[in-house]
Amino acid sequence: MYNIENMAQKFKINQKVVYPSQGVGIVKEVFEKTFKDNTVLYYKIYIEASDMVVMVPVENAENLGIRQIVSAKEAQEALNLLSDDFEPITSDWKLRYQMNLDLLKKGTVKDIATIVRCLYNRSKVKELPILERKLYDSAKKLLEDEIAYALGKSSKDIEAEIHTKLEPPGATPKIKHSIILEDDEDDDLMDDISEGNNRRSSDDSDDEDDSADDMGADDDFDDEDDSF
Repeated sequence: MYNIENMAQKFKINQKVVYPSQGVGIVKEVFEKTFKDNTVLYYKIYIEASDMVVMVPVENAENLGIRQIVSAKEAQEALNLLSDDFEPITSDWKLRYQMNLDLLKKGTVKDIATIVRCLYNRSKVKELPILERKLYDSAKKLLEDEIAYALGKSSKDIEAEIHTKLEPPGATPKIKHSIILEDDEDDDLMDDISEGNNRRSSDDSDDEDDSADDMGADDDFDDEDDSF
């Protein structure tokens, strides 16, 4: 049998924590659950952003990246990171997406800020593909929530601060080198979709022609019948 006081020292009931890819949550309960002869200790965590309750084995919490809210100092450093200079990354959107997704899974506040900075500035060069846009929105929401808790401010206030850091009035995105658009592969997905649509349109057109031919053949047959 577990000793709850000893096993659950990392996170306490009513403590706010961050669940990577899910957002800020609060530990509502620490409880035991028995499976056959094994007793497992769980955290019950309420995720406010999605109005969802998750149950996480205490022993797996660290492996899942669940951590406490950062300090006010760390939160401010993450905000400042948004306006720092940075090297442009690959123009291959699929590779770029995977790199940022890996950062999101790591889940540190600076990793999340890095994703937001990268994709925001990339969107100023060219519209983001759908998957990257969703990733950007998710990362930005995670960043807003954690920094708001850490600094004791509202999400609206933090949203405004993030925008100001990303795009100071009268400033341009801080990218050290130009991105070569000729090598940009963001269009691959749209090209695939367009090719598929064109192929379907061509098939539909062929079907219509075949149908018209069949109708014409029927008309000829009817004419032959009339001649008898």
